[in-house]
Amino acid sequence: MGNFIKKLLILSLLLSTFGFGGFQSALKKQKFLTPDEAFQVTAQKKGDVIETKITIADRIHVYDDNTLHYRITSPSKIELDVKRPASHELDGDKVFEKEILVNIPVKEIESKVKGDYTLEIELLGCSDKGICYQPFVKSFNFKGKEAGIFDKISSLTKEGNTAKIADVLGSESSFFIILLFFIFGLLLALTPCVFPMIPILSSIIVSQSGEGKPSVAKAFFTSLVYVVSMALTYTVVGVVAGLLGADIQAAMQNPWVLTIFAGMFVALAYSLFGYYEIGLPASWQSKLSKASDDAGQKGGIVGTAIMGLLSALIVGPCVAPPLGGAVLFISHTGDALLGGVALFVMSMGMGMPLLLVGIGAGKFMPKPGGWMTAVSQVFGVMMLGLAIFMLGRILPSTVTMILWSLLFIGSALYMGVFNPSAATKGAKKLFQLLAVVFMLYGVSLFVGALSGSSSLFKPFEKFTQVGVAAPGAVNANMENKESHRGYSVARLMEEVKASDKPVVVDFGKDSCTACAELEHITFPDPKVQEQLKKFTFIKIDLTENSDDDKELLKHFELFGTPNIIFFDKENNYLPEKSLTGFVTPEVFAEHLKKITE
Repeated sequence: MGNFIKKLLILSLLLSTFGFGGFQSALKKQKFLTPDEAFQVTAQKKGDVIETKITIADRIHVYDDNTLHYRITSPSKIELDVKRPASHELDGDKVFEKEILVNIPVKEIESKVKGDYTLEIELLGCSDKGICYQPFVKSFNFKGKEAGIFDKISSLTKEGNTAKIADVLGSESSFFIILLFFIFGLLLALTPCVFPMIPILSSIIVSQSGEGKPSVAKAFFTSLVYVVSMALTYTVVGVVAGLLGADIQAAMQNPWVLTIFAGMFVALAYSLFGYYEIGLPASWQSKLSKASDDAGQKGGIVGTAIMGLLSALIVGPCVAPPLGGAVLFISHTGDALLGGVALFVMSMGMGMPLLLVGIGAGKFMPKPGGWMTAVSQVFGVMMLGLAIFMLGRILPSTVTMILWSLLFIGSALYMGVFNPSAATKGAKKLFQLLAVVFMLYGVSLFVGALSGSSSLFKPFEKFTQVGVAAPGAVNANMENKESHRGYSVARLMEEVKASDKPVVVDFGKDSCTACAELEHITFPDPKVQEQLKKFTFIKIDLTENSDDDKELLKHFELFGTPNIIFFDKENNYLPEKSLTGFVTPEVFAEHLKKITE
């Protein structure tokens, strides 16, 4: 007991002499190396390999597990599978000491990335003195094999960011730009955007053929007039929009404009049904026929050109990334010539299937006969469908679905869905079966419309829905459509700053088909919904095209809709991550995942 008291007195004397501060100071004399002193990392390209070396200080070790990484971080993220030296065991863990030498074949990297790239080495190490360092990362930039013209084109055709496409326009040769936009056009030709133009062009060819079979030259010339008219329209709209910063296509979505042109398609449909004939006065047709004899045309060139113009403005695709990129390039540089040529070439590429339709109509069309009446009636139904498609941009979804249901039910009745079975034989049985399908689908749409459904593909969604979140439900502030309107730049930035998560902002409008596809196909997808849980989702409706709407597009350098922009969790705008046009669920989910990595 006496010894314990004696030791306690000695300790008290020491503390009173040096104080607690002096005691702590003595402990701090135990020095630890900084991360840069503990780990010295180098990487050099020598011949066909990149030699990497991690020099580890004495009494320091690096773990050989999933904390040691060799990866490419730019232009894309790729984890490299490298051959490491043998490690040894320390306290049950596999570790490296002294140094780690790893050679990475250049061929392995350049087979996966084109152009310059960044190599990143990440490690986790500890000191024997009892401290573990935070993950240590070093990056090295290398000159890579320059991407060839086809590699660049392949990369850009998958690009959904208009700003990046605009950058390419400013840095590449004119030949490359024109070739790139022609390929863009060919790819757009494979999308649903061009499909509505096929029945329009086909009906024009059929109506101009009269009672005879059109020659290949005549059908091709008609198609060429239609496609060139469409291409010139896109070119003029793009150049003017780029120079003036105006969204001309938005003006063409005015309800009055859409109603007038929908009426024109209805009038054309009834003409194809044979109720009357639409044509120029006989004296005008005679003069046109005489003026165009050398071209082998009977007339109607002006009407064909007008239909091509209207198709480009009304039935054409919502703003695609290449169109937006070209417009952005023109607005930044004022180079209307190069931007206009690029748009014209893109539109011609988009019109290639239409030219094939013209060739096929002239070459493979059977001899004149009663079948032509049936073909005209089919195109008439398609014209009515196009009219409903256009009116669907301004009418309530319930009314639109009822119109579609009446079209399918009427078609089924016209096709003889209720004709006695004995009256139909051979192939006509299949035709009647198709009529039954149309009738069932039409009735389904009618019932779906009455139940409040707005989907042509899921008319019974209100009966089968069980706790499924609507796309807008990702953000609690998006409960009704009107709440999406009236945004200004200031209001948007306030909501972005209030978020403690990354932010997704979706710009759309009622008249945009691709916007509806995003809402009904992409956003509700389970993979996308899972990723969106990590974000704040803001949906902005630009249908009114107000001054605030225009200012939003101008501020973020966007052209038209749909456009999706992103902010990180520190509220920084990420222009390089922006997306334009329709994006599939798989691509969008992966895009969201990369932003949060």
